[in-house]
Amino acid sequence: MLRFWRATLNSRNGLAFAIKSEQAIREEVVALVLSLPLAWLIGATMMRRVELVATVMLVLVVELLNTAIEKLADRLTMDHDPQIGRVKDMGSAAVGVALIMTGLFWLFALAERMGLI
Repeated sequence: MLRFWRATLNSRNGLAFAIKSEQAIREEVVALVLSLPLAWLIGATMMRRVELVATVMLVLVVELLNTAIEKLADRLTMDHDPQIGRVKDMGSAAVGVALIMTGLFWLFALAERMGLI
């Protein structure tokens, strides 16, 4: 039980630090909060609502991992390193793919709600 408690505190601390230090994280937390009532309005079924919120949570997860990679890379060296630059670019690409996926889920759900599909 103690291990679970410590892991919970570490997770809370990591999220709090990310929110304080990264604008993208703050924006995605706002998007997550906004997605809760919007998913209720747009989602035709309970499962669709859960899917909509889950996709926004996935973007936040990927952004947290990308931020961790960037912070670690910057800790290693602040000098320009092409390999580190490519790693950072791949992390950004992962966020971009998650955002596109989320956008498609939301567009599909909206089209479904409007009776277009």
